[in-house]
Amino acid sequence: MNFEFSDDQLVMKEEVRKLFEKEDSVKRNRNILEGDENFDKDLWNKVVEMGLTAITIPEEHGGIGLGFLELCVVAEEMGRAIAPIPYSSSVYLATTAIINSSNDDVKNEYLPKLAAGEMIGTFAHSEELGTPTSDNAKTTFQNGKLSGEKIAVPDGDIANLFVVSAKSGDKVGLFLVDADSKGVEVSKAECFDGSRSYANISFKDVDAKIIEDSSSEAIEKLLNQAAVLFAFEQVGGAEASMNMAKEYAMGRYAFGRQIGSFQAIKHKLADMYISLTLARSNCYFGAWALGNDAPELPVAAATARVSATKAFYECSKENIQTHGGMGATWEFDCHLFYRRARLLSANIGGQSLWKDKLVSSIERSNLPQ
Repeated sequence: MNFEFSDDQLVMKEEVRKLFEKEDSVKRNRNILEGDENFDKDLWNKVVEMGLTAITIPEEHGGIGLGFLELCVVAEEMGRAIAPIPYSSSVYLATTAIINSSNDDVKNEYLPKLAAGEMIGTFAHSEELGTPTSDNAKTTFQNGKLSGEKIAVPDGDIANLFVVSAKSGDKVGLFLVDADSKGVEVSKAECFDGSRSYANISFKDVDAKIIEDSSSEAIEKLLNQAAVLFAFEQVGGAEASMNMAKEYAMGRYAFGRQIGSFQAIKHKLADMYISLTLARSNCYFGAWALGNDAPELPVAAATARVSATKAFYECSKENIQTHGGMGATWEFDCHLFYRRARLLSANIGGQSLWKDKLVSSIERSNLPQ
């Protein structure tokens, strides 16, 4: 069992990193926070031009036809750059949901547009504060019409296309809604990280297309796939936070010594490294399960998600602490990573949800077959 990425995948990773460094993505993140735009359109266009929105889309639908492993390495660089673009919503969630679908008409119509960046998609799932699950869905689909309300939809005010979880009869499925359809109302929601956009969405007898009309398993699969990708994004952010703390500790002097030579700072950096290394190891397991559509995916996804969420939070928090009082000021970039860490920890369900999923998955895997 090989958990290493190939040379080609590592080259792709390096090229994506060069793009974000050249475009100064972290500065762009700050510009979005301080400005009126809800995402960086110029950076999004450059990502599209590089083909990053088409990675997993088959060639017959206008994509590149690569796999999830390539998407994992891109996700890590997205996290390192804290890119202020709707990439995760459109690629991890909406595009993946359509690729998973058995509806060829939906694939033929939407995948080429998503690949070319002509459309931006998202996943509308949560309906109430707390843990989003398929069991508590109140949104309904009947006779081609969808009605209900979704809250905290990532990039909901940006997206042209919504993948919506809804009840069809006594089962839950996934449905597709165009944002400009009659009966769709979108209201922007405030969130902790203003460099990423959220919205509440109301659907009133809206025309919808079927992705999977009676399969809660399709939703769970999508969430598990996205969990691995978000985990890689969190690992990228965690490593950037740790490196920022290390660089500051090596360059900052107090009492005639680098602060990195003090035991307290050494312990912080060591703890950050351990947390990051554990998360990366779990992410590699998740990448293997995702790339091979392995039966272990639920366990691997939950493990990666839990450890990566913890790593990004700890690294971003300790980065602020390492910088001392200045780390909490607006002028330093520490808070940008802390904001993103807190936001990503809540996407597709918080830490408690994924801990429960991990326990449940392990219990199921231990049952006699």
